[in-house]
Amino acid sequence: MPHLSHRITSINGGGSDGWDVFYRARTMVAAGTQVTELTIGEHDIGTDPAILGAMHRSALAGRTGYAMVPGISALRDAVAARVQARTGVPTTRDNVLITPGGQAAIFAAHMAVCDPGDTALYIDPYYATYPGSIRAASARPRAVLTRAEHAFLPQQEALDTAAPGARSLLVNTPNNPTGMVYGRETLDRIARTAQAHDLWIVSDEVYDTQVWEGAHLSPRALPGMAERTLVIGSMSKSHAMTGSRIGWIVGPAAVIERLVELATNTTYGVPGYIQEAALFALNQGAEVETQVAAPFSRRRALAMDILAGSDTVRAIPSQGAMYIMLDIRATGLSGEAFANALLDTHRIAVMPGESFGLSAAGHVRVAMTIEDDRFAAALRTLCAFADARRSAA
Repeated sequence: MPHLSHRITSINGGGSDGWDVFYRARTMVAAGTQVTELTIGEHDIGTDPAILGAMHRSALAGRTGYAMVPGISALRDAVAARVQARTGVPTTRDNVLITPGGQAAIFAAHMAVCDPGDTALYIDPYYATYPGSIRAASARPRAVLTRAEHAFLPQQEALDTAAPGARSLLVNTPNNPTGMVYGRETLDRIARTAQAHDLWIVSDEVYDTQVWEGAHLSPRALPGMAERTLVIGSMSKSHAMTGSRIGWIVGPAAVIERLVELATNTTYGVPGYIQEAALFALNQGAEVETQVAAPFSRRRALAMDILAGSDTVRAIPSQGAMYIMLDIRATGLSGEAFANALLDTHRIAVMPGESFGLSAAGHVRVAMTIEDDRFAAALRTLCAFADARRSAA
């Protein structure tokens, strides 16, 4: 067999893709074992039937053929209006490309701003696909390390150390996996670094409707940053449309024009009936987004009450998104060892911090994605398990 490209064989950098515990849990479920899954960011409520109805009507009306590659004009207009209202930055359809989900948008953004061999930065801890997306675009990932003692917010020294020679910096606020919301001080650090080193900012903002403390601020809204920022958005988290695969990139019109050329030669756009369902969803207003976010806000409050009673497990402040990052270093276990032991002993699946980078070693990420009573029971069991491990250490 002829050899495969280095690009495709090096996506995971020769190591694990970070999903080992998740795969173990799903294998157990497939074999008939009952597992409480607190691993991935999948809503337990499903897509609203009204949105699915709009998708169904659109498909029956014939929107099943080729759609405009940049996205249908009405949806691009709606996204532009939404982004402008939230950031105060003038935005039109020419600043918007509709993509098959946020993941495709992250890949496309790096294709736009990095040449083969360029260095692309990302904040560690990170969403598990970030380094692989950068490698898939033939760039070289370089981590900006953070510390739990700083709530995993990037510090100026770490940014200055990583930035020389780089072309881009990928940031994510509200953050997956940490649950932190980047405030003005943190974003000012990022903006200073981008301007000093002439970096593009790729800003993953798919959790912008899930903010429990503070307020969401896009780096695109900071002075001098709109011309060097590409914003990633998605319907997945805001409207529980994860499987619909619809998102967007917002950026300078000249960049979007080039990204349309990339889409023409890769995805060839997003199905029209899915786009019209997304347009219907956005037109329902902020109330729908609030309803989708409500279970996670409620479960966060439950979690904080439960964790307050533990001497072993410490929560990184959960300010946004559908996750809580837990410091379990007092048990003496790594995040991976803790997650595997919890799965084996109690059939509760959480993600090891090591799945998200070096900085999160000794932590686990808990997704708040099951109904309240089961979630509370699982978290109490996790804390008791941690306490017992600490006593035995």
